[in-house]
Amino acid sequence: MGHILSSAFTLFLVMDPLGNIPLFLTALRHVPASRRQKVLARELLIALVIMVIFLLAGGGLLAVLHVTQPALATAGGLILLLIAVRMMFPTPEASLRERTFEEPLIVPLAVPYTAGPSVLAIEVIMINQTPDAMPALLAAVGFAWLPTALILFFAGYLHHWLGERFLTAIERLMGMILIIVATQMLMGGVKEFFGF
Repeated sequence: MGHILSSAFTLFLVMDPLGNIPLFLTALRHVPASRRQKVLARELLIALVIMVIFLLAGGGLLAVLHVTQPALATAGGLILLLIAVRMMFPTPEASLRERTFEEPLIVPLAVPYTAGPSVLAIEVIMINQTPDAMPALLAAVGFAWLPTALILFFAGYLHHWLGERFLTAIERLMGMILIIVATQMLMGGVKEFFGF
């Protein structure tokens, strides 16, 4: 259970639902208010399907490439660290904001806002670190997706009730936690590589 919760928490941090609230609201600005919740539900479910498929199919990817476990852990730590730094110090150049002029379908709400490259990369790393724990990782994906979906489904209400400053502060806190996780993964990979 501990492995499921730790994996789910890592995925939740990488998915960054609070940081995605402004992106979701911008992408939905041309969608009639009467359809927004339906569009949100559809896109979030599509994101879940993509995450599950990638977890199931991506497990053998790095095995084919003959990537070693230390290299995998080190790369995972670097990826998480880059994500965390972007969460802590966002810039206009690093923004994922995309311009939409009609009802979005898959892009950009499902991909890349929810099931983005970072999430899919972390899934590959997790399944290659623990190839015998597929049921646990599937559960972790579900546990990470559910609160993310709830937050993004009610993005408009949360943005109105909590305000931009509060959401920004929470995202910075999540970034700090992710930096700790990334550092631990990076140091573990280096330690394993040199046999300390």
